[in-house]
Amino acid sequence: MGFLKSLFGPKEAKFVEVAPFGARYEVPSGETMLEAALKNGVPFPHNCTVGTCGSCKCKLKTGRVSALTDFGYTLSQQEIAAGFILACQAIVKDPLTQVEVESASSDAPKPEQFTAKLVATEDLTHDIKKITLELDRPIHFVAGQYANLKYPNVKRARNYSFADAPDRDGRQQISFYIRKVPNGVFTEALFKGEMAEMTFDVDAPHGNFHLHPGNTPMICIAGGSGLAPLMSVLEKARKDRVKRPCAFLFGARTQADLYCLDQIKQIEQGWADSFVFLPVLSHEPADSSWTGARGLVTQFITDAMPNANWAEAEGYMCGPPGMIDAGISSMTEVGMNLDKIFYDKFTDESHIAKMP
Repeated sequence: MGFLKSLFGPKEAKFVEVAPFGARYEVPSGETMLEAALKNGVPFPHNCTVGTCGSCKCKLKTGRVSALTDFGYTLSQQEIAAGFILACQAIVKDPLTQVEVESASSDAPKPEQFTAKLVATEDLTHDIKKITLELDRPIHFVAGQYANLKYPNVKRARNYSFADAPDRDGRQQISFYIRKVPNGVFTEALFKGEMAEMTFDVDAPHGNFHLHPGNTPMICIAGGSGLAPLMSVLEKARKDRVKRPCAFLFGARTQADLYCLDQIKQIEQGWADSFVFLPVLSHEPADSSWTGARGLVTQFITDAMPNANWAEAEGYMCGPPGMIDAGISSMTEVGMNLDKIFYDKFTDESHIAKMP
């Protein structure tokens, strides 16, 4: 009888508790930790929901989970070893599972729905454009956050980080740096100039990437269009006269792929403490006029800040998955604490296509 009861009797309920906001909810059989959280109105950080962006990364405190898709496709070896999981790919196995998520900035406003028109575009490089949208009303956001953009006849919204520093009274014009994705429906149309005066639906703000309070050294690394959220963060810090040493590394393929250098110079000149800017080129021709750093940008952390107390320093990174993973490895190798490394991993259709 006991055996039959175990087969056909009611299954034991499984619950998840989420720190720091104290939510507790039940996870029905067949649902992921994230799916159940969203159905119960739990503000669990998320974006892609398919295991590529890392937005739902959380630390497993108690309990066991199984992964629908290997966490290693998105999380670094260091993060997995430290107990981090992806809620969108996690199936809970025990009666109680406790996880901890990084909470949003304390002053982060709630997302709202806006309508907007494309009012300006600017070529930054051969494959990155700056676009400016005019919203129907001002938006408030925290430097480092992103918006979901949706336009007619496209089912899936696109996520882009704000490239501007927020204004106290809100911003009615917002800008983004958008990299062309080969065969991408949105970016192909954008780069062909087919979106003039087009109306967008904007859902924003979202995201937990932001500057954490403190006066310890900070090292920032950007790659490609990942420059946008760091420009927002650094410009806001400059305006607020944040006083902490900063090293800013920008990785690009060639000189032609560097952009926003004048704006970065203005940030450097107005920074309240020491500021080092180090562009690094990975594919610059050997016989070119470039006399700066060459190689992978994540290899130059100690060059940019040679005397840092790495146990106290914070890392901020925005860019493609490979750069983020290499950056985490380099930062932890020099002695940075994993819980002081913050990042926004930029993924697109090409990354999703690689998932099994």
